[in-house]
Order: sequence, then C-alpha cells, then structure tokens
Amino acid sequence: MSKPEAGATRTSKTALVVHPDMGSLTTFQRDLTQKGYVTILARDIPTALLAITQHYLDVAIVSSKLGEGGDGWPLAGVLHMVFPKAFVAVIAPETSVLTLQSAINNGVSEIYQSTANPADIVASVVAGVGAQASQHPVKKPRVQ
Repeated sequence: MSKPEAGATRTSKTALVVHPDMGSLTTFQRDLTQKGYVTILARDIPTALLAITQHYLDVAIVSSKLGEGGDGWPLAGVLHMVFPKAFVAVIAPETSVLTLQSAINNGVSEIYQSTANPADIVASVVAGVGAQASQHPVKKPRVQ
C-alpha cells in the first residue's frame, strides 16, 4: 500500500486515471509518467474503488461516463471525500449547467471536454496541482 505512515514523507506523486477506453488510459499513463507521477489505471468503478483503498492519491482523472452516462461523478465525489487535498478532474462530453452543478456538488477541481487531447489535460492538471497547493482550501471547478 502506498499510503504514508504517520509522520513519513512520500517521495513519489500518485495519480489515478479512470476511463473505459484502454487507448486513453495508456496515453494518460504515458503522459503522467513523463511528468513524474506513478499512475494507477482503472476501467470501471469497482477497480477504481479498490485502488482508492490501496493507494494515497495526489491526482485523479475520471471519465464522467464509465459504464453509464454520468456514473463517474459519484466516483469523483468519493475521491474528493477520501483525498480532500487531491486534484480531482473529470472528463465530460459537454460543459452544460448540469455538468457544472455536478462538478460543484462532487468537489471537482476541473472539468475537461472529452474532445481534449490527453497530453493537454495532463499538462493542465500538473499546472493546476501547483496552483491548488498555493491557494486557500476552497476549490472552485474550472472548465477547460
């Protein structure tokens, strides 16, 4: 388990990517690894929940549609509750009012369009992690 012991310091950053498409997972893993993250991959909610119990996460990137439309939002909410300091991003097909409402209700740090390039999402997430660390604890979701 990569959860740090009390008083211990972690040397590696850990990211969880939850997406139903294996090609997208591979691309995200490559890009996050290049940015210095140990990356855990999951294609569904049960695998993601297992990863949550076994690792301490700094970043989570979740597709809003894993099995059914919108089922990624509750997972993002769980990630936010378990890891309140983690940067939680959701990839959604649109940025409607309902999408923004879901992001706010689930404590999401940022929303990305599903048409966005994974490399651009990773670059934005890494920049957002740095910005989030320097801000106060109240998080407001941004749309990318």
